[in-house]
Formats: sequence, structure tokens, C-alpha cells
Amino acid sequence: MARYLTAPKIGLLALISLYTDSVVPTTSTIAVLSFLISHLIPPSKADRKTSTKATETFVRSIQKFQEALITHASGIPGRTVWDLFLKKIWDINSFDSLHVFFDDLSLSLAKTRDEQGRDAERGIDPVEDRILLSRASPLGAFVRRAQLEFTRLQFHDTEMLWKAFIMYREPTLPMWKKRNAAAGRTSFDVNLQGLGLGVVDGLTEVVYGTLTLKEGFEGMTSTDDVERLLEFQIEEMQKLGNRVPEELKETFRSMTDSNVTIPSISHYVRFLDSWRAGDYPSSFDNLHRYFDYTMHSCDRTFYQYALLNLAILQADFGCFSESIAAMQETITTARENKDMACLNFSLSWLYHFGKAHPGDMNDAAKGVMLGVEREGLAFLKAKAKETGMWSLLSTSLLSEAKLGLTNGESVPQAFENIIKASHVNITKNVTNAVGSQMLLQSSIFGRLGVSYLSWSFCETFLRCYAKEAPLEEVVKCMVDKGRYEDAMNRMEEVDTEFLRTLKFYQYWATFSGLLKLRRELHRNNLEAAERLLTQLLASPAPDPDISYTLSLLRVDLLIRRRSYTLALSTLEDLATNLQTQSSDIFYRVRLLSLKASLLSKCGRPEKGFSVAVRAANIAHKSRLLPALWEAIGAVSNVLISLREFDAASKLLTGVIPQALECEDCELSARLYSFIVDAQMGLAGQATMDSPKRKERLTKALEYIDCSFAEFSRIEDIEGQCEMMAKKAIIMHLFGDLLLANDYAAKYMDLKRKASLHG
Repeated sequence: MARYLTAPKIGLLALISLYTDSVVPTTSTIAVLSFLISHLIPPSKADRKTSTKATETFVRSIQKFQEALITHASGIPGRTVWDLFLKKIWDINSFDSLHVFFDDLSLSLAKTRDEQGRDAERGIDPVEDRILLSRASPLGAFVRRAQLEFTRLQFHDTEMLWKAFIMYREPTLPMWKKRNAAAGRTSFDVNLQGLGLGVVDGLTEVVYGTLTLKEGFEGMTSTDDVERLLEFQIEEMQKLGNRVPEELKETFRSMTDSNVTIPSISHYVRFLDSWRAGDYPSSFDNLHRYFDYTMHSCDRTFYQYALLNLAILQADFGCFSESIAAMQETITTARENKDMACLNFSLSWLYHFGKAHPGDMNDAAKGVMLGVEREGLAFLKAKAKETGMWSLLSTSLLSEAKLGLTNGESVPQAFENIIKASHVNITKNVTNAVGSQMLLQSSIFGRLGVSYLSWSFCETFLRCYAKEAPLEEVVKCMVDKGRYEDAMNRMEEVDTEFLRTLKFYQYWATFSGLLKLRRELHRNNLEAAERLLTQLLASPAPDPDISYTLSLLRVDLLIRRRSYTLALSTLEDLATNLQTQSSDIFYRVRLLSLKASLLSKCGRPEKGFSVAVRAANIAHKSRLLPALWEAIGAVSNVLISLREFDAASKLLTGVIPQALECEDCELSARLYSFIVDAQMGLAGQATMDSPKRKERLTKALEYIDCSFAEFSRIEDIEGQCEMMAKKAIIMHLFGDLLLANDYAAKYMDLKRKASLHG
């Protein structure tokens, strides 16, 4: 089978020949050249909206030519470019004329300096009535290669190409008959017409056979086309992490049925597809098969890339020790071969692996990981600049910003690194790193308590950059976007094609389970919540942040079950793990605040006070404002337990307006609940029936309404019941027994609602 030439490429050559004959007017030149270039040069990243568009660059039906040319007038009055194109392809009316057509293509090329010198010696004037293609231009290079490949074809392959061209051109016969009355069913070969032979005559069948569509399809695709398709799909799969679409699989199967020589890179595509599908044995087998072929033929690849793919594959399937060993060998081999691109990528991957799985890094790997994290990132930035790896430079800058935030360091410094990364992304067109940049910006604004900006960045990312970013970032952003219904709707918007990838399905299923678990906890449906938690804990969390969230939800479940001892023990274990792994300081502050509240509930407010003050101090230094307001709430709760109602009230009065900017309903509801307790305590210290007592009780009622509204938004039935019970007590203190009974009835309704959910 031909390695390069196909019937559609003969159509492109015919159109190029028309263009060089100067019959295409100036008004149609841009359209014709755009059509040609779009089928000769691989599509740019901006044009790759879907993977199926890759097939359009080489699987060209004759109708594509008609759609592109029929609306454009030609230089001949009364004729369109499509009419001239039809004449050009039907003028190739014999096997000999096909050879003449390829020989005449040389007339379309500009002559070399030596050829021009020989023509001048012979007195041959240069051609002025036609356009000459530069030999180095895209069109000129295509014409030259087509001539070379046609010359190299064996007779059998040339015959198959001619038959494929006949079948490819056949749908245009009715239109050609309208323009040429002498045309008939045997117009594809002038020799048959000259001999007066028909399609069913014996000699015709001996020469051309049956000319079925299957036989014609054999000349529609070349090995070059298959390689372009596979390389495009590999780039898409590596960039976005998705699988091969079913449509493209069908196209590939039809190509393999047409006796095309399949390149070894097809094994790499099967490896990526099996890997994304979670089929470890098949992916491992296809990876070895691909590199066995490529190492045998030295096909643009090296040993270190085999090790690199093996390391990433092992890590994705949880074989961390094997992955680290393979990556160490990758780094060693890349250094020996002086492959800086592979070396820099491997070091960057090892750094991020160490951040995600610090417990699995052995001593040798930590040594390879360049020692101190900042020194490692500085090394990666320097090497990325030297080698022009702009994606690595952007990722390193974002990692440095994230490292500073994790350690509670300067927020302006983090913003500076993000701006540098943004500058690299814009100036160097690193579109696949914009998603990580915007999510990090969203995270920073969330830490600063500016929820509106945080949500705005998420929304901008989903609207503008979701197609250019890895799908796991899209799923994360969808979950962070809204409340239960909004978040679930966002999750349902994920295309089912993406969920064919195991990793993304795990993220999707885990986030969906987290949403349901949080909702059941708020509804006080503890049995359903425990079942969901058991299912989520049954498999390893796909992300360290998810593991931390699951641990906190487990503590919340234990607290709601009044298992304070077990909850405190779980908190201690979680805090130890976070300290050992040098995790995000935000997590540690959250744990300290939760521990302080838990100690207060256990009757140890003095111990809880020191923990809460420590949490507030760390949060203030690190500018973690939502965590700071939560810590202040914990401090106030301890003060209330110590009967320091006035101090707690002043703290909460100063904090609540700023906490409302965070748009965290649960945090706002808890703070309002604390200030209700503080106001009730102050009312209890006032004299009976005094105006001061009445004022405190009235304020407590206002804050109860605010807290109840916040609890209602997150469907927290236990919080709503607590507020209704407090409201009924206040009505009793006011002496309004009718309203007190009404609120008691509402309390019972909420309890019944909770039992129905259960």
C-alpha cells in the first residue's frame, strides 16, 4: 500500500494545478488557498475543538471539494472554480494520463538557479502566463513530495491508486454529464470508449475488476494519514487525559481493514486508551510492545521515555515504590543522554509526586528530588528558561506560589508568582496551564475571604478555558462552584464521553459522593451518611485534599452521634498525619478550631481556649481569614463556656460582618448561634424585668432568625431545631406562651422532617 499518495491527494494536486494555471480570480484566491492549506498542514491548537476534527484533515470526500469551490467564480466567464475542477479531474481519463498529470506538475514549480541558467543558454524564455510555486513553500513541498512518492510506487500500488481515484471521482459523473454530453459510464478510461467497450464487457472486468467501494477505499488512506491521526490523538490524550472517542476508533478500524501499514505508534495509542480506561494489564502490555518496536527501529524515541511512561503508569495504578524506582532510572538515563526536556519533566513530576504522596517517598527519591523544595523549584525554573519549556516554567511558578500559601508565608509573594505565571501563559500561549492558574487564584481569594472573586475565577475558567484544561480541574471547579442543587447540576453537565476515563470517573464519583454525604449529614440522616462514608473510604482518595475532607466529615459524623471520645481521637490522628506530611497550614488551623469546639463540648473549655487562641494566631499570621473567623468563633464559644459573655459578644460583633463576606453559610450560622448564647448569658446576668434584660433577649431573637436562615440554606436540620428550641425558650421568658407553643410545634415538625429523611 502507498505510504503517502491517496485519491483525495490527487484532487488536491488538481486544485493546485488550477491555481497555478491562473484561472482562479483574485476574489477566490484566499478561499482556495485556505482550503488547500487546511488539508496540507496539521490544524493549530486553536482549531482543535474536538478530536474528531483530526479525521477531516485527510478523509476528504469529493463533496468537500464541491462545497468549497462551487460558490466561487473562475477566471472563465460563466464557469465556477468547481466546473474547472471537474474538467481537470475528468481529463485524467487513462492510466497513462495519470502519469502525464504527475509529470506535468513540475511545470507548476519555480525552477532552480541551475535550471534557469540552462534555459537562458538555450534561449528559452521564462514562463509568465502562470503562477510558479516556490519549491520551499507548503504547496511546492507538497507537489515535490507527491511527485517523488508517485515515482517510487510499484506498478501494483500505482494500479490501486488509479482504481481508487476512479471510485473517488465516480459520484461527480452526473454533474460531468451535464457539462459534457459525450460523457458516459466508461468516461473514466478513454481507451474503453475508443474500443467501444462497456462496463460489463470481459476485457473491462479483466482490467478493472468489479471496482467495489471496499477496493476503492484501499486507496483513500495512506500510512502518512494514519500517522497524522495517531499523532494528533496522542497529543490530545496527553494534554487532556481523555480516551479515544468511539467515532475515531471506528475510523481507525476501517483503516486497519484497508491493508494500510499500521505504524508502531498505534500501540502507544492503545496504551494510552487502556491506561485511561483503568485496564492495567493491557496498558502495560501495549507500552512494552510499543517500545519494543521503537527501540528496534530507533523511531524518534529513546529508552528514558519508556521508563518515564512506565513510572507514570505505575503511579496511576497505586504502585508507588515501582513508580519511584522507574522515575529514578529515568532521571539517570536522561542525564546520561543529555535529554534536558525529559530530565526537567521527570524532576518536576517527582516534585509533585512527593507533595501528593510524601509518605511514599523513600530516602533515595528525596535525595533525587533536589533536597529543599525551594531550591528544587528554583532549579526547575532556571532549566525551564534555558530549554524554553514554558509550560514547566509556568507550573514551577504556580508550585512556588502554592508552596508559600501552604506554609503560611507572604500572600503578596504568592500573587507575584501567579502574575509571572500568567505573563508566561499569555506571551508564550501556554493555554493548558491557565486552568491551574485560575484555580489557584480562586483558592487565594477564598483564603482571603473574598468569595465573590473566588467564584468569579471559577466561573471564568469554566466558560473560557475548560476545553484547554485537564478535565480533573474542570470537575474540581464545578464542585467548588455552588450549593447542593447547583453543584449536582454542574456535575450532571459533565459529558459522559469524559467519564469513560477511569481517573475522571473516580473524581466525578467521589465529588458526587461528598456532596451527598454532606447533605445527609446536614439533614441528620446519620445512617445514610455512614453508608456513604463507608463507600467513599473503601477506595483510596484520588487527591490528598479529598482525603482530608473525608476525615473531617467522619469527625462531623462522630460529633453528631455524640461520640466525642472517638471524634477527639480521630482528630489527634489526623493532626499527627498532617504534621508529619507538612500539609497545608489551612488544614491544621481548621483542625485546631474543631478541636477547641470539641473540647468545649466535652467539658474542658480551659484546654480548648488555648487551642482556639493558637488557631486564631496562626490564621492571622497566615492571612487565612475564613479560618480566622472560625477560630474566633471557637474562642468565643470557649469564653461562653467560661461565662465570659461580654467578651464573647464583643468578639463576635466585630467578626460577623467580615465573616458574612466569605458567603459560608455554615460558618455564618455557627457565629450567629454563638452570639445568641452570648446575648442569653448577658440577659441572665441582668436583673429580672429590667430594660437591659429585655434588650438582650430581643437581640438574641434577631440573631436566632439570622442563624436559622443560614442553617436553612444548607438544609442543616439539627441547627434549625436548635434555633427553634432557643426561640421557644425566649418566648417563655417573655411570657408569650402562645408563640412559645408555636415554636415548639415547629421544632417538632423539623424533628419529624428529619426522621422522614432518615
